[in-house]
Amino acid sequence: MTAQILDGTALSQTLRAEVATRAAALTARGRQPGLAVILVGDDPASAVYVRNKVKACADHGLHSVLEKYEATLSEEALLARIAALNADPAIHGILVQMPLPKHIDPHKVIEAIATAKDVDGFSVHSAGTLMTGLPGLRPATPYGCMKLIERSGIALKGKHAVVIGRSNTVGKPMALLLLQANATVTVCHSGTPDLARHTREADVVVVAVGRRNTLTADMVKPGAVIVDVGMNRNDEGKLCGDVDFAAVREALGPQGFITPVPGGVGPMTITMLLVNTLQAAEA
Repeated sequence: MTAQILDGTALSQTLRAEVATRAAALTARGRQPGLAVILVGDDPASAVYVRNKVKACADHGLHSVLEKYEATLSEEALLARIAALNADPAIHGILVQMPLPKHIDPHKVIEAIATAKDVDGFSVHSAGTLMTGLPGLRPATPYGCMKLIERSGIALKGKHAVVIGRSNTVGKPMALLLLQANATVTVCHSGTPDLARHTREADVVVVAVGRRNTLTADMVKPGAVIVDVGMNRNDEGKLCGDVDFAAVREALGPQGFITPVPGGVGPMTITMLLVNTLQAAEA
């Protein structure tokens, strides 16, 4: 028998229904949650992500503002627009879609967003609250991974978790969230020798490197929990993750858990963005 599926599509629907209920209650009190999304340039993938975020807001009772700008927009003009949104009481969350054109410094843009409206959770302040265990807005993708694990009834206390990847947006915050849940955490990356030695000992593996077949069947132990954050294309052009899904699912056995791609972490990311926006509005 194969591992159980961690169904991000089903859980995201449940969480979005909860968001809609809370958003309606807040709106009835005269404070509709509002998200501003800024897109600079014409990157096709970014346009799809932005469209999905705006639609998710509309479908669940949040007010959204989409601002599109040409790739020639100056850094100064973008920062000025962010400052205006910071001061707008109808906007509770601000998201600037990455990547930005090369002449705009992404760090400067992220730091320009008011801390209380940093629904991406990418700022230095947000990273600091996560590291020190203080309340704050968490990066949506690792936050979604944690919800998938928690809502499936998987206890993390005392478990050995391996995170493959050390990005500021997924790998590092994922490791910190797992630490907060009392897991023992190992972070692996491109400089790690003998990656399989670490993953074979892991109760939980989170893979976030953006490379197909990073995790294969011989690298996991039966009963482990595998969370695949990767988003790639296989030889047939179909969406796939960083995990050799079919083979790893078989190797995990019936006591194991695994996220599919698509339908695993992906739906959770936008859902947790909605949750963060709602949390910012309720604050």
